[in-house]
Formats: sequence, structure tokens, C-alpha cells
Amino acid sequence: MEFEMLSPALILLIASVLIGLVKGHARTAVILLAPLMTLWAIWQVPDGVQTTVKFLSYYIEPVEGSPLRRLFATVFAIMVFVGGLYAFRIAKWYELAAAFAYAAGAIGVCFAGDLITMFLYWELMAIFSTIVVWCGGTPAARAAGIRYAIMHLLGGVILKVGIEGVVVGTGSIQIQPMLATDFATWMILIGILINAAAPFVSSWLSDAYPESSPTGSVFLSAFTTKTAVLALILLFPGESVLIGLGLFMVMYGIIYALLENDVRRILAYSIVNQVGFMVVAVGIGTEMALNGAAAHAFAHIVYKALLFMSAGVVIYRTGKNKCIELGGLFRTMPITCVCGIIGALAISSFPLTSGFTTKSMISQAAVDMNLMWVYMGLTAASAGVFLHAGIKFPWFVFFQKDSGLRPKDAPWNMSVAMIIFASICILLGVFPELLYGLLPYPVNYQPYSIGKVLFYLQLLLFSGLAFFVLLPMMKRTMTISLDTDWLWRRAAYSLLQIVERALGTISAMLSIQKKRIQNLLQAMAVRYLGQPHTADSKERSIFARSWTVGTTALWIAGLLSAYVLLYYL
Repeated sequence: MEFEMLSPALILLIASVLIGLVKGHARTAVILLAPLMTLWAIWQVPDGVQTTVKFLSYYIEPVEGSPLRRLFATVFAIMVFVGGLYAFRIAKWYELAAAFAYAAGAIGVCFAGDLITMFLYWELMAIFSTIVVWCGGTPAARAAGIRYAIMHLLGGVILKVGIEGVVVGTGSIQIQPMLATDFATWMILIGILINAAAPFVSSWLSDAYPESSPTGSVFLSAFTTKTAVLALILLFPGESVLIGLGLFMVMYGIIYALLENDVRRILAYSIVNQVGFMVVAVGIGTEMALNGAAAHAFAHIVYKALLFMSAGVVIYRTGKNKCIELGGLFRTMPITCVCGIIGALAISSFPLTSGFTTKSMISQAAVDMNLMWVYMGLTAASAGVFLHAGIKFPWFVFFQKDSGLRPKDAPWNMSVAMIIFASICILLGVFPELLYGLLPYPVNYQPYSIGKVLFYLQLLLFSGLAFFVLLPMMKRTMTISLDTDWLWRRAAYSLLQIVERALGTISAMLSIQKKRIQNLLQAMAVRYLGQPHTADSKERSIFARSWTVGTTALWIAGLLSAYVLLYYL
């Protein structure tokens, strides 16, 4: 079997096993070399289906190459390398092993040529991402991991039902564009949207990611939601319902991020916001829009991981994760501060950063299709992103009031990892053609027109002005933001308690009635069947008395007549 017939995901799966078997420098070598080998293998996969394996009555296609698939797999492999570099000195070996298996599932989905293979790798991601959450090592992490597992188990079941429906209805397991027109396709779409953190189950993301370890959240930020975006591009391009869902995600993420006090929860809600841009682009469905969705997913993985790295260093060095507990860290953490600011500028679409050259493609696609309401919504959202991620995150963490904390800057490996991703953010902003050349469709788009640059600069300038004018309202306190997870974490629990009390009351009432019926039956039994208390036959019950021969014969004749009558009827 030729090498390109094997999925590059197998390299990371083998590496995840080796991480647990070897120690010391050998483990470090596996952590750093396996992603590079995977990246090389990704670019050895040519276009088209590479192998077919018969499974039952179906033909499985474990490896199928295309520019879109290679693009996502490439950024996933880069993420594993830089994430491994960032984490290898402080993360536990089993967290790294789980993270590598998690990434293997994401890359396996990238090259899956059929729905069955996609589903198997999809569930592999769910299993090992849950372990990454549990590696947070706290009671809150364990509880969040259980909720995370339940939600993704539900999503997997829904996806499986949809796949089976499509297979029964069409006889095909091929991954190909479809529209949500029947029960099966709707189930597939819903199953994917759960992984994309779409409404109204987005809260699994903001619930689980902040409870993982500082290194685990870096890996979690990259794979699950972006794999869902890839699945949407492959299966549901042009599905109009995604436009409305995406805009909802965009606004939802902004509002909750502005309300948050926890540093990583701010970034978690920001993931929902940014994925919303990609979902809108998939809903538009043109070549420009799909290019924009793919490009923005690539850029997003890099700058979002950079932001989580910056936050992770702060938490690792200070043990604090609340905005009200931080501030003034730029004095002793200059590398972490600068890299965090670059990530914040990139997510805010600041010119000369990757976010500007990718997110603007989505807005342009909306203009090209005369979807002005979509364009205006995305424009307003861009201002909101600058408020919560571009300014709020670095301001409250590194500036604002002096918290009195004087922690050391990031260890050398964390600093190098952040510098690599910060450099990519700037590189793709200055030379966007490096990314445009990898996109699935030819790109005829120039991001740096004078009018566009001035428009975005003005938008960001007034957003920044609004932030500082409203700064007293932006300061957070020790509050809890109620999200839709309240429905099953609190409301559902309270409802179950009410139902339990109601069932208890009904059970008590039934028990009383049961006792009454038992007493009645007992009294009837004593009356008709009971034994005499004395030798006096008159005190005997009806059927316990002595009967004369004539009376007995009469009873037998009557019963026999009744039996014959019933028999013939």
C-alpha cells in the first residue's frame, strides 16, 4: 500500500501512544517531530479518493484529498506543533497524549471521503477532547467534562441518525453537498451545528474550555468548532438558514464576552462569535464566501490559540483568571503582553493582520450577493469584536489598575510558541497571497484598497473610543452570566425535583388506597372464607359452614348449568 493511501491522522495517533510509553527527551522529540511528519504527510496526499475499502455492503474511502481538506489539515498540524511546543514542559503526559489523539480525529475528518469514516473520527474527537477537559484536574473541570461529554454524545447520536437516514434514502455514503430538505439531512445539519457551538447549545463551549488546564484550552480552541466549519463547507454550502444562525452566533458571542469577568470565558465566547462569521459565509455559499470561511478558519485557529496562550501564561504565572484580579502585568510580562496584543488586533481585523485579510472576504461576499443587511450586521459585529477581544482582554489583563502582581514572563518554550503564532498573524496580514494560494477556489480579491482600510480604521477607532467612554460600565464584578445551560443545569434539575415530589405525593396516596383495599379484601375473606372462632357453626363464615347434601347438590347443578351455558355461548 502506498504511503498516501494512509490517513496522516495515523501519525498523530501513533504519537499519542508513544507519548505515554517514552519519557524525557524521547517524549519531547515525539511531541515536536510527529506534527511535522504529519504536516509532510498531509502534502503528500494528492487530490481525489486514494483508497477504497469494502465494509459490509459499503465502500469506505478513508483518504480523499482536495485543496480545502489540505488547508484545514495543514493548520491543524501547525496547531499541534506549536501547541506541543507551548505545553510540553508543564502539561501532564496524558493530557498531551489526549490532545494528540484529539488532533488526529480532526485531521481524520479532514481527509474522510465518506460519512462513516467522518463519523468515526468525529467521535474520536469527542472522546479525547473530553479527556483534555478533565485534565484540568479540578472538581469544576470534572463536572464540566461530564456536561461536555453528554452534549457531544447527543450531537453524535443526532449526526448518526442523520447519516443512517441519508444512507437508507439514497444508498450513498459519499460526502457531497446537500440541503436540509428532509428529516435525515436536518439531523446531519443539527449534529454538525452542535459541534459548531450554534444556538441554543453554544454554552457547552464557554462551560468546558475555561475549566481545562492553561495548556489544554489552547488545544481545545482549535479543533472541534473548526472541524464543524469544514463539515458545513463540504456538506451544506449555500444553506440559507446558516446565514441567520451565523449572525445570531456573532451577536451572542459579543454580548456574553462583554459581560464576562473570567479571562478564558471571554475568549471562549469570542470563539462562538468568530465561528459565526464562518457559518454566515457557508450560508452565502458563493466561491468568495467559501474561500472567506476557509481562510478565516485558518487565521482564527492561529490568533485564537495565540490569545489562549497569552491568557494561559498569565494563569500559569499568577494563578488568577478574573479580570478584577489582574492588571499592570505589562511591566514584568512584556513578551506575553505584546503577543496578546497582536492576537487581539488580529481578531479585531486590524489592517496588516491576518484577521483583516480573511474576515473582509466574508463581508465582500455579502456585498457581491446584495445582502446588505448581512453586511451591516457583520460590520457592527466587527466593532463589537474590537470591544471585547481587541481592547477588553489586553486592557484588563495587562493594563488598567496595577494589581500589584509581578510575575515572571513566559518560559522560553511558551514564548517561542507565542512568537511563532504572532509572526504568522502579521505575515498573513502583510502577505495575504500566501494564504489565498491555498484556498479551494481562485481568488480575485484585493483586501488593501484605500477606502476599505480607512473604513476599518475608522470603525476600530470609534469602537476604541466607545470602550474608554463606557469604561465604568465595562468594569466587571463577581457575577455569574446566565446562559442557555441554565435550562438543563438548574431549571431541569428544579423541574425534576418538582416531579419527584409530585410522584412521592401520588405514591403516598396510592399507598393509602392500597391499604384500604387490602383491609376491605381481608374483611371479605374473613366474612366468606374465615374459620370459626368457636364450635358453634352459626359463627362460621358462609363458605366455611357445613351444608346439607341437598343444598350442595343444588349448588353443583347450578354451577354445572352455568358452565354448559358459557361453553356453548
